Amino acid sequence: MIAYLNGQFLPLADAKISVLDRGFIFGDGVYELVPVYSGKPFRFDEHLRRLQVSLDGIRLANPYSAETWRERIQRLIELQGGADQSVYIQVTRGVAPRDQAFPKDVTPTVFMFAPPLLTATPEQKAAGVCAVTAVDNRWLRCNIKAISLLANVLLRQQAVDVECAEAVMLRDGFLTEGAASNIFVVKAGVLLAPPPSNLMLTGVTYDVVLELAATHGIPHQVRAVAEAEVRSADELWMTSSTREIMPIVTLDGAPVGAGVPGPLAQRMDGLYQTFKQQVMRA
Repeated sequence: MIAYLNGQFLPLADAKISVLDRGFIFGDGVYELVPVYSGKPFRFDEHLRRLQVSLDGIRLANPYSAETWRERIQRLIELQGGADQSVYIQVTRGVAPRDQAFPKDVTPTVFMFAPPLLTATPEQKAAGVCAVTAVDNRWLRCNIKAISLLANVLLRQQAVDVECAEAVMLRDGFLTEGAASNIFVVKAGVLLAPPPSNLMLTGVTYDVVLELAATHGIPHQVRAVAEAEVRSADELWMTSSTREIMPIVTLDGAPVGAGVPGPLAQRMDGLYQTFKQQVMRA
């Protein structure tokens, strides 16, 4: 596998950083994920804008222009090979003596690699997955794609410990998101989505689902979703670039709706697959 590190393309195994890199010492950095379909980055400009928002959020100057990002990411995609990839981008504040205060005159560390984008199979979607609820005890700037993801790791592990796919996070009685996904609720034929805020990250698939709902006349609301609505949902989905539209069929051991993937999930997945072929791969 090929990686990019500070201006060089090299084998991933050969990519090395200093132990004093602030990303390693403090988690002082941000990341971005760009899905690649048929060799083409999907919504590249939107991802660059989100990367800029994250960099601004931690007061770190963007090390590259948009054109430089585009050239180097496209080159990484070509060197890596393969039609579908997931370009991981990480920018840290760089190498400096260990001190919490921002160092002066330090060059940021830029790292990228592009593993294959492996999505859920039709059989996995037909079976659905189980999930657990968890108290969202993360910090209050979850809209920054910070590399310090320990809270998410611990929350996701709560699900893994009971052989479930995801932790559905609740804060002060309302749904935020999954530990590694966005969460949608279906109640009485209406698709419900928590609104973007500082308490969650909205992914590419989140945006696509809402666009498809609007285009195809599916009733939907973007609003605060109460815990009671999550627990009494007719359908519950987790969405991400790899999971796509994945039905959650049990929550905390209780069936969601009929305990099988619901009709709206199946319809949305069909719309999503068509969109992927006609637009993402265009």
